[in-house]
Amino acid sequence: MIWVTVFDSKGNLLRTASGFFISADGRFVTTAHAIEGGVNAVAKTADGGIYNVSGILRASKELDLAVLQAEVKPTKLLRFLDLNKNDNPPVGVGVVVIGSALAGNEGNARQMTIAAQASDRLEITGATPGSSVGSPVVTEIGEVVGVVTAAGEKTTAHSTAALESFLSRVPTDVRPRWSATAEATATPRSTPKPRLIFAPPPSFPPGQSLPGASGTGRFRLTFDPNGNVTNIQVVKSTGNPYFDQAAMKTLRTWKSAPSQGWERTVPVTFQTR
Repeated sequence: MIWVTVFDSKGNLLRTASGFFISADGRFVTTAHAIEGGVNAVAKTADGGIYNVSGILRASKELDLAVLQAEVKPTKLLRFLDLNKNDNPPVGVGVVVIGSALAGNEGNARQMTIAAQASDRLEITGATPGSSVGSPVVTEIGEVVGVVTAAGEKTTAHSTAALESFLSRVPTDVRPRWSATAEATATPRSTPKPRLIFAPPPSFPPGQSLPGASGTGRFRLTFDPNGNVTNIQVVKSTGNPYFDQAAMKTLRTWKSAPSQGWERTVPVTFQTR
């Protein structure tokens, strides 16, 4: 299970959501609502793994499902969940809703029961917290039979049949991208000898300057012809969403000399003694 941190175009923390890996190469499922308006994201696992998210492979607002691509090294042994290939479990069968451990107590596994089902939907007895949206519903043998799409006093999930149908529509040659930045990142042109004229260093976010706190990341900035930053992409996360947010907030104020538009990747380090 993963905890997805999504940022908006201004570098602000947009929202966090649950999700889960479905393949060894870093594909994962969450809800379409979770990534709406996002321009970059980071996926975290409870064992300390942090993965930058390259972009969206497919999303459906109607189904409230999305599949994204995380950047995973070929040598990394990634834990992912298998999807149930059989019929939906019958009414009365016990299942488990598993959230992310990074959501605190809300991420604890919850024993629940199938109350009703259709070919594309499951209704589950028992209340679940809002952070459970995007979490997998699994059987006693660990196979995914659904994805939570609505939590609260009544919990509903899309069945794996609906998920499989959704995934089957992902083109084999699709490249991950963030829809909100596709146009902006496709057109920048380099110009000879561009230079920065205003580049203040980011400050520690409130409450994060604890002894020993540190993090280093890399961010790609896109400048328009007037020298303003129009887009910031997380190339490598600092490992702390508040550090990332603080860095992007300051980088948004950077200025360059007028040019034809250009990009630059800059390192940012937060460190206390």
